[in-house]
Amino acid sequence: MNFDEAQVIAALAEIFRSDHSGVLLGIGDDAAVVKTSPKSVITTDMAIEGTHFNTQWSGAFDIGRKITAANLADLYAMGGLPQYLVVALTLTGNETMEWISDLADGIAHEAASCAVAVVGGDLTRGAMKVISITAVGSVEKAITRGGAQIGDSIYISGLPGWSAAGLGLIQLDEVDDLESYAIEQFCAPNVDYSAAVAMAGAGATAMCDVSDALITQAAQMADASGLCFNFDKNAFATEPEFIALNELAEKHGLDVWQWVFAGGEDHIFLATGIDLPGLCVGAVSPGSGVHGLEMKKAPDTWRHFL
Repeated sequence: MNFDEAQVIAALAEIFRSDHSGVLLGIGDDAAVVKTSPKSVITTDMAIEGTHFNTQWSGAFDIGRKITAANLADLYAMGGLPQYLVVALTLTGNETMEWISDLADGIAHEAASCAVAVVGGDLTRGAMKVISITAVGSVEKAITRGGAQIGDSIYISGLPGWSAAGLGLIQLDEVDDLESYAIEQFCAPNVDYSAAVAMAGAGATAMCDVSDALITQAAQMADASGLCFNFDKNAFATEPEFIALNELAEKHGLDVWQWVFAGGEDHIFLATGIDLPGLCVGAVSPGSGVHGLEMKKAPDTWRHFL
């Protein structure tokens, strides 16, 4: 170990230093003091080495970006605007200061892309790396998973599947440009946060961040709304990126729908409503469950516990 706790805290405080107008008191005291709106929206995500990230595959900067994106996307999916992050970090003591700084830079980079300030956190030592981020934002009218209405159409902000493709290909010895792009989207997905803002502004009745697989989270939305979600499989193929993703799947003898429907971690936004921006892929009707997301085999979705 080539650092002590004070050095790490000092480095993080410098990286996360912000002139955000809402931060009244930032890093350095027992707690931060920030301005909040009458309605706050809060979420938290924990990432554990070996389960949610692998340092053999991803650099610290990408790990920081990816974990931060997961939190920010959750707030946007609620129709909220993120403002502040609190980061809790467990280190083994075997990291270098360069790795820690790169991790913090990745967090700061993704936060800055949404004008969000990191205002504090915690640091401890443990048997494995654990990164936990809590995000706080403002919301005027929360958009839940349970607000879909009969007659709504179903929209996605982009094509899911690239992250799942990247995970499946990440251990290849040699990769072409398309494979490299997929791997990049797995290691640090480019999230279109503005798409969620646009969907919310256009009157989305229900919305969700598709991080645990489209088929899983569509079912959650349908169940929460007490309605049936009917998807048009052919509609996904009209997305310009589908041709490239399908080409990649065929090259490796895989079912592209497994990536699109059962993959995760793309942070695509799934929403219901009328005339929303994005790709229309189905409709909401009376009934229950999800129809139209069939694959060649049973979906292999993400599960923490088997």
